[in-house]
Amino acid sequence: MSLQTSRRVADMRKVVAGWRAAGKTVGLVPTMGALHAGHLSLVEATRKAGADHVVVSIFVNPTQFGPNEDLSKYPRQEALDLERLGEVGADLAYLPTVGEIYPDGFATMVVPSGTIVADLEATFRPGHFAGVATVVAKLLIQVAPDIAAFGEKDYQQLLVMRRMARDLDIPCRILPVPTVRDDHGLALSSRNAYLTPEQLAVARRLNKVLGEIARGLMHVEEGNARLLQAGFDAVDYLGLRDAETLDAPVEGRARRVLAVARLGSVRLLDNMAVD
Repeated sequence: MSLQTSRRVADMRKVVAGWRAAGKTVGLVPTMGALHAGHLSLVEATRKAGADHVVVSIFVNPTQFGPNEDLSKYPRQEALDLERLGEVGADLAYLPTVGEIYPDGFATMVVPSGTIVADLEATFRPGHFAGVATVVAKLLIQVAPDIAAFGEKDYQQLLVMRRMARDLDIPCRILPVPTVRDDHGLALSSRNAYLTPEQLAVARRLNKVLGEIARGLMHVEEGNARLLQAGFDAVDYLGLRDAETLDAPVEGRARRVLAVARLGSVRLLDNMAVD
């Protein structure tokens, strides 16, 4: 079946209702477009997890960008995105306008709280997770999927989405999907397109440092110094956290090492499970 497209929630719901009437399960992959292999892996993982049909939303969400962030510059390539979704076997591309998601008079936001959003990205991007949670809550309500896939690359975001679905009793399984990396181990990101060849060479040091910390071969303090020595302009954060709560790690519980390092205007975000 060829890829269908919808720009209005009512049209999208008609397509999904037809699938439901036929007894089919539905998956959702929320994206902001500029799709790469990491996004496409989410489509494949959703299908493998049991979704008969997969909806991919493409929406550059203004409420998750801060006043000095790259909303206007964020890469947009709709025609190429649709071509890639057709190749990977997605069933429906949902392409809402800003007015469709945030109509005139819109006044309700979903604001996460608790240890998951106590710091890390929440410190450097205040209001970011409220924007993400609001748009994802709307997409989960609009599409009403059985499964929604999120990449582990944005690990804090993944935990926020899981907590939100639980707390708001949204009947959807939040599916974590492993990070897709290039041949040098750099986590794929739409913003990698902003990097120069020289910056890319530096960026590929981030996952190596995280890997050494995750394997217990390097302390966090040494890792921070190594990143600066490698050529990063700044390290927003680098640390070990509880893998479920993002609180301080506790002996006997799973841990995660998370980091954001800056190269020019680009924030490179990555994380790894600790052995």
